[in-house]
Amino acid sequence: MKKRPVIQHVGVGLLLGGIAGAVTGAVITLYKFCAKQIIHLSEEGYAFLRQRPLWILPAVVALFVLAVVLGHIYRRTTNLRGGGIPTAIAILRGWLPFQWLRNAVGIFTLSLTTFLVGVPLGNEGPSVQLGTALGKGCSSLLGKRADAWSRYGMTGGACAGFSTATGAPLSGILFAVEEAHHRVSPLILLVATAAVGAARLVSDLLAPALGVSSTLFPHLQLRPLSVADSWIPLAVGALFGLFAVVFLSFYRGVAHLLNNKLDKMADRYKIFAILLLTLGMGLWSYSTISTGHELILSLFDGETVLLLAALLLVRTTLTVGANVTNMTGGIFLPLLAIGAVLSALFAEGVTALGLDASYYPVILVLGITACIAGMMKMPLTAVAFAIEALSAYHLILPVLLVTAVAYGVAELFDAVSINDRVLDSRMEQIRKDRKRTAAETTVTVQPHSFAVGKEVRDIFWPEGLFVLSVDKKGALGGKTLHEGDELRVRYATFNEKRLKKELVAILGEQE
Repeated sequence: MKKRPVIQHVGVGLLLGGIAGAVTGAVITLYKFCAKQIIHLSEEGYAFLRQRPLWILPAVVALFVLAVVLGHIYRRTTNLRGGGIPTAIAILRGWLPFQWLRNAVGIFTLSLTTFLVGVPLGNEGPSVQLGTALGKGCSSLLGKRADAWSRYGMTGGACAGFSTATGAPLSGILFAVEEAHHRVSPLILLVATAAVGAARLVSDLLAPALGVSSTLFPHLQLRPLSVADSWIPLAVGALFGLFAVVFLSFYRGVAHLLNNKLDKMADRYKIFAILLLTLGMGLWSYSTISTGHELILSLFDGETVLLLAALLLVRTTLTVGANVTNMTGGIFLPLLAIGAVLSALFAEGVTALGLDASYYPVILVLGITACIAGMMKMPLTAVAFAIEALSAYHLILPVLLVTAVAYGVAELFDAVSINDRVLDSRMEQIRKDRKRTAAETTVTVQPHSFAVGKEVRDIFWPEGLFVLSVDKKGALGGKTLHEGDELRVRYATFNEKRLKKELVAILGEQE
């Protein structure tokens, strides 16, 4: 009888994770197919405008109309704004309530709209947010237990979305513990693993039929580094650690300009400015815009891009501007593209000084890895992604070195994750006119409640609530919660009614 609650929540976790992962894998594979067609259409559209300049003026008018529509949508629907990963993290941590079906439909359609224009935002962010929404929808199948299991289902869906979008299953699992929740829990890992496994299976079955790749990058032939060449990952790591600091300052500057200095300017005009700049750069070269995936592939193929420094500045400005103006799309892949361009600049420099040119793709891989570790502050995910997605099987030591140095330098200068910076900015805007309520109280674990048989670390407590102590009133001791245990909790929340509802779903009705 003692093990029954444990067996039960393991079974529910596996089932929920599997269902959420399978549904997410199918939807994201379809989404990738649609994105591929839209991006191809976008590229053809820019080629058409270059050949027929008279159509540029109607295109500008169409972009203004689109900016008005997007401004209206973003003003009314907070959850559809900006990068999908920061928004998904806010939802997973219980900071943002949302309607899963409306969110899924909105993210699907709005992100495809930005791809059509060519705005330099990626599909991995929307994939994570789509997975989050679908995970919540799958959780509703649990009936009365849905409220307590909802954030587990959303976590599984988010991991499945990241894994399907990038083709990196282990990175998808690590996303849950390293970025989404900042903690390790057996139950979180259980749901995430089941979801990612099911998503990978479904994606591998559907991808060939739809003509899309289940991986982000093709298999790369990389030259191993000798001990004498260990300075390369050290130099690349230091470069990206410093670049993370510069990039963060640049992001803060653009955000301050658009949200503070120009706070009285309507959002539609800010969005129109980004769309117009995107149009101008796309007419010059399509490689300067869009998601950046093709740009990275062209760099790996050895096709040097003209004016790499200018390209780096343009893509950085467009990506940051699009994110700050809350346009729907991911920043993970665009940041990798920025990292690839910076790596290419570094590689061009050191090869000009006499380094063997065969190290060029190795430097690109190390740069992309350092980008994830330094700019996104996800070192474990960076290592896994390098091995899974970038074929760095024979570069384990260089990958570890570049990750440690990039992360260490970013930490030395107190640089935060770009996702955290975006998330903090977003939540500050949402909460600026709301009042926080704080209190401390004692609650009891009720019979047959969700908390029975789980440890405190395994439970997604309401946002802003902390368990201060556990008084073991039940018959059994140990770390596991049992019926009758009393918990001393403290909370500070902007929505006390929702917090109490979530607490009841976890612990049962209180006397």
